[in-house]
Amino acid sequence: MPYEVTATRRRPKTFDELVGQEFVAATLRNSLESGQIAHAYLFSGPRGCGKTSAARILARALRCETGPTASPCGVCAQCAEISRGASMDVLEIDGASNTGVNDVRQIKEEVLFPPSSGRYKVYIIDEVHMLSNSAFNALLKTIEEPPPNVVFIFATTELQKVPATIRSRCQQFNFRLISVETITALLANACKEMGIEAEDEALFWIARESTGSCRDAYTLFDQVVSFSRGHISTELIREKLGLVGLDKLNEFAEACAAADLGCSLSLIDGLLSSGVAVETFIADLAGYYHSLLLLKAGITREALLGYPPARFSGAVLEKYDAIRLERAGELLYALHRDIRYSVSPRFELETLASKLCWLEKWVSPPELASAVAQARQTLGGSSRPLSEGNCSVSPDAGEFPKEMPGGGQSGEAGGGQPASLSAEFSRYMATKTTPRPHEGRMPVASAPAHAAGPANEAPAGEGAGLAPAVQKVLEVFQGTIVEENHE
Repeated sequence: MPYEVTATRRRPKTFDELVGQEFVAATLRNSLESGQIAHAYLFSGPRGCGKTSAARILARALRCETGPTASPCGVCAQCAEISRGASMDVLEIDGASNTGVNDVRQIKEEVLFPPSSGRYKVYIIDEVHMLSNSAFNALLKTIEEPPPNVVFIFATTELQKVPATIRSRCQQFNFRLISVETITALLANACKEMGIEAEDEALFWIARESTGSCRDAYTLFDQVVSFSRGHISTELIREKLGLVGLDKLNEFAEACAAADLGCSLSLIDGLLSSGVAVETFIADLAGYYHSLLLLKAGITREALLGYPPARFSGAVLEKYDAIRLERAGELLYALHRDIRYSVSPRFELETLASKLCWLEKWVSPPELASAVAQARQTLGGSSRPLSEGNCSVSPDAGEFPKEMPGGGQSGEAGGGQPASLSAEFSRYMATKTTPRPHEGRMPVASAPAHAAGPANEAPAGEGAGLAPAVQKVLEVFQGTIVEENHE
């Protein structure tokens, strides 16, 4: 007996076997049992989720010798012919190869003839969105008022490309992606059927890589089976397919959390030397930090994390908060988008490792805004003394002066426009900072706080005073807040 791929061998033949599409199966089953059969159906959804299989099951249910029935027998002549693709009255048409008006004209002529056997003639047009506008227009009248013994079933992966005039004449069914748990169970059944031993983690990895497509999962499963020799293990998959395991991801993330750039670069060199692609490592690392972010949010569902929660590094989770994990994800996703245009993808990856090593010191915009607000409140609205070195802010200084130099109010420039925080801060510190009585030198804050040059710097050492600190604050926050809104 010739070899048959798993996706074909395990194609669902009844509505009960159509996993992951319970709503579609229940609706079609109820319509068949009640005799409310539409003249046109439109199945849409991602690849490999059961659209063509559902169309064949519906055709078999309509033409079964015991039907129309929601449970076709699968053994009668009509069911057997449809299963083999040899039925003269069930025509599967590739929309990508039959896009013109002449192809539709042929269909319009054929529907006038009754089926050669059975009750219904069924037309299954796959990838219907590939038809031209002229072909769609030629179909309008036919699918709206076809002969009573003709049923059209359209399948597409791009529903938005199907004209609204076509969609309004069909019963629409949206197929969904299949969950990772469901695909894992299907793969386990396939292993049992074939007598193959498989680790749960290996099957879970195959199901996750399929991204919700059952056909993709079976295709990858056949590839893994071909080199596993009867035993599918995670280590074997990682070795043969050049994948990055969770242990390596944990090790790399821990090195970055410890700011050990040398170790992280050494790990990158080892992974790339073992055959791991740069794009694969970036994608896996992005998924790793995404899983850490989910754990920070209290999500422990293994289907979302990809691995049991206990297998993720506790040191990395303790080191980073949610904001820095989000930042790591942003860096990785941006690199994954730009890597195809890079002159040296490896250098880009190593640069990313350097950025991750100082991720703990990164300051987010909300944190920066909060620091500025706290500094403004402390320096501008508090009556408590603020001292450093040999200079102090007078405790009786109070709030900002209502009259500012130039005739403007506090918070406004001389021309009546809102002043920047740095300018307001400079004027405030110039009026508030005084020398201590036992010091004989001039106040260091008498010069403008934003002035540059050695002449305005206080002496180094313990007696440096407050003015150098003010100067540093202004250098950091200069221009951060351009203007303030005053009610």
